[in-house]
Parts: sequence; structure tokens; C-alpha cells
Amino acid sequence: MASQFVTSAETVALFCRLNINTKTTLPIRSSEMGLLILLTQSKNPVTPAMAAEFFKVKKPMITSMVTRLSRAGYVVKTPSPDDRRSVILSVTSQAKALVATTEADYLKTMTLLQEGLGSEKFTALMSLLGQANRLILEDRNDG
Repeated sequence: MASQFVTSAETVALFCRLNINTKTTLPIRSSEMGLLILLTQSKNPVTPAMAAEFFKVKKPMITSMVTRLSRAGYVVKTPSPDDRRSVILSVTSQAKALVATTEADYLKTMTLLQEGLGSEKFTALMSLLGQANRLILEDRNDG
């Protein structure tokens, strides 16, 4: 049983490394890229608290990312009209260009998986990954 868990852990670790290594040419961290994608694609204004909830992380982590992205010219903070203690995050034209150029690379792996596994297996894989993410998040939130 233990060897099955070791093999499984190695398989998951390799999958994660392969997926992360496809984005090594980014001028920013992959987590920061995720925030830029969220801000670029959101139809509604996004605050740091909303981003933290979306990514299931603590707000200070988002604040740190926003600070780095602001300094690099990718994100602008404007005071929230609804709550003067909060800010609305928006992307610059530089961020929009970065997201546009990396989107194809980001989707390449998902396209490869869907085409290689077939639609049914790809959907099953995504469903299982979603369930796994929820279990891990629940465990972390309980502990």
C-alpha cells in the first residue's frame, strides 16, 4: 500500500512540474499570472479580498502580489467607491498584452490533455481534480 502512495505522489509531482515548467519564461510568478488572468477576464470589479476568496488564499498573499505587480506596471489600484478602506484592482495595457501572449501557452496543456485523453476522460479528470482540490481545501480549513 505504501509503495502505491509513493508512486501516486511521484506521478502527481511530475504532472505539477511539467505543467509549471511550461510557463518558466514569464516575467512574473505563475501565481501573479493567475491574478492577472482573473483581473483581465472578470466582468465585475475585483478587490484584493475577492481575489483572495477566488484563489482560496489569505488576503496578505494577494496584497503582496499586488504590490509586486503594481511596481512592475501590471496592476493599478483605485479607491473603491463603495468602501474607502478597500481598493479596486485593474490591469494596465502592459498586463493585457502579457495575458494575451501567454494565453495560448496556458491553454496548450489543457488542449493536449483533452485531445490525447478524449473528451470523456478529460472531463472525468477535471472532475476528479476538482473533488481532490475541495477535499484538500476542506482539510486545510478545518486544521
